[in-house]
Amino acid sequence: MIRLLLADDQALVRGALAALLSLETDLEVVAEVGRGDEVVEAARRTRPDVALLDVEMPGLDGLAATAALRAALPACKVLVVTTFGRPGYLRRAMSAGASGFVVKDTPARQLADAVRRVAAGLRVVDPGLAAESLAAGDSPLTVRETEVLRAARDGGTIADLAATLALSEGTVRNHLSSAIGKTGARTRAEAVRLADESGWL
Repeated sequence: MIRLLLADDQALVRGALAALLSLETDLEVVAEVGRGDEVVEAARRTRPDVALLDVEMPGLDGLAATAALRAALPACKVLVVTTFGRPGYLRRAMSAGASGFVVKDTPARQLADAVRRVAAGLRVVDPGLAAESLAAGDSPLTVRETEVLRAARDGGTIADLAATLALSEGTVRNHLSSAIGKTGARTRAEAVRLADESGWL
């Protein structure tokens, strides 16, 4: 029996996944959580073989939760199951220690098969997304440019961003300008959107 932990902030999606996977005779859902920062504690308590994690969750996103879970319980494999099939997310998930990455519209039988393959120590990646990821390449943004764009997601003035990041206003302007150029955007908001869509944030 393969023991599963499901983490998704949408209760309906989580419940549907649990119901579908429980129909398989060799799969057992032992834990369900709605926040990324609940993953490690639930995994310590229930000892799953595979954790299915969404990317966008409150508390801790699925990519950070993947890294935390792999550090805390290296025997537990991670399969990222997300609506957002973005090349940057795929790269970041694999770098964080995920064994697989599939999108939520994957048919139930294929998802169950992906779980089995990950549990057996294999890697499973949506083939179309893998090709797209290779074509897209790595994020062109530096660590600091990424931080500045993340902070700019919620709007705010240059002074607000500078205060949040403990940087000078001039430094924030320089990083924003560079990030806008690298994303091919015309505005800060467009740069945030493009970087987000590419999975770089």
